[in-house]
Amino acid sequence: MKNEKITARETDFGKWYTDVLKAARLTDYSSVKGCTILEPNGYALWEMIEKNLDQMFKETGHQNVYMPLLIPENLLKKEGELVEGFAPEVAWVTEGGNKKLEERLCIRPTSETLFSDYYAKVVKSYRDLPLKYNQWCNIMRWEKETKPFLRSREILWQEGHTIHETREEAEQEAKQMLEVYERFFKDYLAIPVITGRKTEKEKFAGAEYTLTVEALMQNGVALQSATSHFFGDKFARAYDITFKDRENKESYPYQTSWGSTTRMIGALIMVHSDDFGLVLPPKIAPVKACIIPIGDSSLVREQVEKIKQEFKERGISYVVDDSEKSPGFRFAEAEVKGIPIRLEIGERDLKEGKITIARRDTREKLEYSLSSHFMDDVEELLDTIQKDMYQKAKENRDSKTFTAKNISEVEEILDKHPGFIHAMWCGDQACEEKMKEIKGCKSRCIIEENKISDSCVVCGRDAKYHVIWGIQY
Repeated sequence: MKNEKITARETDFGKWYTDVLKAARLTDYSSVKGCTILEPNGYALWEMIEKNLDQMFKETGHQNVYMPLLIPENLLKKEGELVEGFAPEVAWVTEGGNKKLEERLCIRPTSETLFSDYYAKVVKSYRDLPLKYNQWCNIMRWEKETKPFLRSREILWQEGHTIHETREEAEQEAKQMLEVYERFFKDYLAIPVITGRKTEKEKFAGAEYTLTVEALMQNGVALQSATSHFFGDKFARAYDITFKDRENKESYPYQTSWGSTTRMIGALIMVHSDDFGLVLPPKIAPVKACIIPIGDSSLVREQVEKIKQEFKERGISYVVDDSEKSPGFRFAEAEVKGIPIRLEIGERDLKEGKITIARRDTREKLEYSLSSHFMDDVEELLDTIQKDMYQKAKENRDSKTFTAKNISEVEEILDKHPGFIHAMWCGDQACEEKMKEIKGCKSRCIIEENKISDSCVVCGRDAKYHVIWGIQY
């Protein structure tokens, strides 16, 4: 029986999504329009993402820094493409205390300008390079329409910014960080993704090119989940960043930036969750196990204490729900929060030398013997859940991935069900705009794969690129 607080996915996917958010106590709406409150369960998820991604960044030689929240208007305007791209979304500070400011300050929508201004001061020689920085912070973009985790005005994110001696080194950095994101989505979030290059129209403002991570939700709608940008020396020239190269000549360095946001939590929900609430992969779940004692006998209490100790020794995070609520109510609470496994510890089972464990992902109940290998069995189950969740998500994505050779086929596909559509493109922006007329279908990325055909899906002329298209959040 489904959770009565949650609308069925098949009935209304958007309402289902917000119902899961509320039921799992991830977010709440605030009095600030377009900004949401991350409740403890939601913030704990972000902490898990931050902890694991941060480790991956540091393993690739990056250091954390922090830049100011506010950017002077003159600094923002130095790189024309960037300011033009973000102008509609910028929030401005015009007064400090009771005094009007001499120059407007924007609340950062992104920090390329601040990093570039900093690099101009500290980069003097090739010996100073590379600088490989990342910051965990908030940004503000004045979105017209907002939805928790997917589009908010205030966003928690990480943004990496690096500067390099050569073009080749910077391009390798942009590619490497795309691979880090891809690995994180697969290994931790259990989400299969595609990666590739954005078209000129869809690239980040100011970038020479943008690489992207694209995921597909259960309803077939795409979600841009992380991006990595190569800037060339455009920002270096705009912000007068120069260094003495190995021949003692003045040269411009090359820059990258890359980022991901709390949007990843939205992806987790829409890829894995069900009509009973949140479903979390064990490797990213803040709490991996919920221990539910049934009854209050000394035998039950002793077993709970033993399992708690063994969980601590193995580093398995857990909670114990020994509240006075009924077992069924406690089961449902653990389920709606997405806790990967639930241990039901009752006297009858213990006397038979066993424990019942419920898998959150499949909702199966399994009996385990209380042998010396019990904790090994628990760890193996968590690993199995992680792998099974990835495989299930991959099967869903593959079932909603199509190929089209002409625009009629695109229309037919999108009339039946959205998804990823492989199709060839001539490179003309007019054809890209023509695709958008079909239910808002956009290019997701250009991929390096074999040609589907020699003709553009829209105009029929010679095709240059293999593109994946889709409807997006």
